[in-house]
Amino acid sequence: MASSTTPSPTHLHDIPDVILSNILASIEDTRTRNSLSLVCRKWLLLDRSTRTSLSLRGNFRDTYMVPSCFRSITHLDLSLLSPWGHSLFPDSSSQDSLILSQFLHIAFPSVISLVIYSRTPSTLEFLSPQWPNLRHVKLIRWHQRFQSPIGSDFFHLFDNCTCLTSLDLSHFYCWTEDLPTALESHPSIASSLTYLNLLIVPSPEGFKSYELIAISTACPNLREFLVSCMFDPRYMDFIGDEALVALASNCPKLVNLHLADVCSLLNPRGNPDDEGYTSDDAKISHATFEQLFKGLPLLQELVLDICHNVRDSAVVLEVLNKKCPRLKSLKLGQFHGICRPGDSKIEGVAVCKGLEMLSIKNSADLTDSKLMVIALGCPRLTKFHIHGCKKVTEMGLKNFTCVLRKTLIEVSVSCCKNLDAGSALRAMEPIRKVIQRLHIDCVWGSMGMPVNNGQIDSDFDLNELDDEAGVSSHMYESDDLFFPTSTKRNADCYDTRKNKKCKYSSDSQSNGNGFPDKSWDRLQFLSLWFAVGDLLSTLPLYGLEICPVLEEIQIKVEGDCRSRPPKPNDQSFGLICLARYPQLSKMKLDCGDAIGFSLTAPSGQMDLSPWERFYLMGISHLNLNELDYWPPQDKDVNQRCLSLPAVGLLSECVTLRKLFIHGTAHEHWLRSFLNIPNLREMQLREDYYPAPEDDMSTEMRVASCSRFEEALNRREIPD
Repeated sequence: MASSTTPSPTHLHDIPDVILSNILASIEDTRTRNSLSLVCRKWLLLDRSTRTSLSLRGNFRDTYMVPSCFRSITHLDLSLLSPWGHSLFPDSSSQDSLILSQFLHIAFPSVISLVIYSRTPSTLEFLSPQWPNLRHVKLIRWHQRFQSPIGSDFFHLFDNCTCLTSLDLSHFYCWTEDLPTALESHPSIASSLTYLNLLIVPSPEGFKSYELIAISTACPNLREFLVSCMFDPRYMDFIGDEALVALASNCPKLVNLHLADVCSLLNPRGNPDDEGYTSDDAKISHATFEQLFKGLPLLQELVLDICHNVRDSAVVLEVLNKKCPRLKSLKLGQFHGICRPGDSKIEGVAVCKGLEMLSIKNSADLTDSKLMVIALGCPRLTKFHIHGCKKVTEMGLKNFTCVLRKTLIEVSVSCCKNLDAGSALRAMEPIRKVIQRLHIDCVWGSMGMPVNNGQIDSDFDLNELDDEAGVSSHMYESDDLFFPTSTKRNADCYDTRKNKKCKYSSDSQSNGNGFPDKSWDRLQFLSLWFAVGDLLSTLPLYGLEICPVLEEIQIKVEGDCRSRPPKPNDQSFGLICLARYPQLSKMKLDCGDAIGFSLTAPSGQMDLSPWERFYLMGISHLNLNELDYWPPQDKDVNQRCLSLPAVGLLSECVTLRKLFIHGTAHEHWLRSFLNIPNLREMQLREDYYPAPEDDMSTEMRVASCSRFEEALNRREIPD
């Protein structure tokens, strides 16, 4: 009698190693990979052999802690080593510096992409010879430039890394004349560069005309070029016709071109009460823009944030569409007349039908009707940002989102006078179920119905739109376009072909303030701007009460605390109201532009300690895993330091795993953070310019940070 055999169950280990390694390689989340590597030794080895990206933390002098098992790492980030901002190799003649650099090469022999805080030229002097095959390098520096010859920050890198194709200096403070000098002295490196990011945020100066011409001449094969420029015609060597024509002639392979005035980087918000026109026009002719677009036929992403008036730009943008048919992303700053009124067909920027991302900043004559024309002409838009356009109202933005409700997933509304928080959120109603990323300014207007120039909007007539925008009726014959006929009721809309009603708010209930209680089903990221003293606790009343998948929130506070009353009117900012979001795990709370007195204050005023208590009160009720916090600052002493109330409130966040303070703290106050049971990583960063040169106090001494890190590592972490 034959005995029956039971087949053995199939196990994950039966998968061939090649397939299993591909599965592990496709997992990007760091914690997930770490968990998988603990399953068994086989998986541990597969994880180590397939991991290609790594960010090192900890003190750079503890070389015994540097892992030597990640032999396949190609992307290495050394910019977060502690103490943050200190030079890896302070002494260019030290034997220890040479040994440390060689040790890093032995541990990571395959690196081709490097991110490093390069405070002095000696950093690259030691590191660049260890990885001669580097292709991508990102340099970071918030400290003042080291006193050395022009271009010395790049000479060692260009001498040793002949395969370099990508250079990112977006967070690296240097002089604008440093890079052209280095590129001209290394022509082979310059010609091999395909990516160059010169949006130098810490620098108060932009690149001048002759510097832009020199860089573009030296780098003819650039495909992505991002640069902060000086477009102000009041200065010598401003960016004008000559520089832009030379750029198009020298770099015809550009796919991504980002030209931004340095003022737009240093002062990104602006004044919502401005008319939108600057005192001076940009000294760039329409013919120059047309020549620029004609010379860049491969362009897919374009940013022109000039900060000076470019008038009657509709014709120029039509040439852009004709000469750059692959264009997908467009950002315009200070461009006026982007749509021509009174025409019988869609023109201006609206002819760019392939656009997937559009950002319009400080366009003084952009109206609701022109916004509708853009919506009809650009049906593929997935991202839309509007900034400083005071003539756009709630009705216009709502009609815009209604037309694009099938594609739009990211919207930013900032510094628009007629779009306060309530108006902006009501305008998002057509895309409430699909939007994933949202930014609004929390300017609390009336809690009632939408108001347009002091009057309640009651009706929206398509015939009136035809008359105002000059758009013929055939423009509305596309499938499934609905236009709201009553923003007051926030409910009715009509199908323009079938004359059929639909209800946006048939399943909603009011929260008693005129704003519907609805769920934002896919909203994952929320960004908010606040003026000093305004409250976050009002936010849920405006319709953002239910966000089931919201994971990350960014809050920026801006203003002068010294102009506020001697004592905050309310006890807290209202962070506790965010506890209603069950998935919220990441927060960036940026109070760095809240200005006040750091230590002592004049009679009748207060220092920053009560303000920090005001903004951080209630944060312990949130289940945050990661927190980035920028303390308020006193610009007179160039210092951002945690106050004692802030330390006490942050130490009560028991769920935190990562805490980054973008400022300093006294050593004896840091010990309070040791009481956070799950805290694995805590770092102080002086990432503001100019970062303090002499860290002699107890806030940022190397020994102070080292002692805290040692105490943090000695603790037993539950997971």
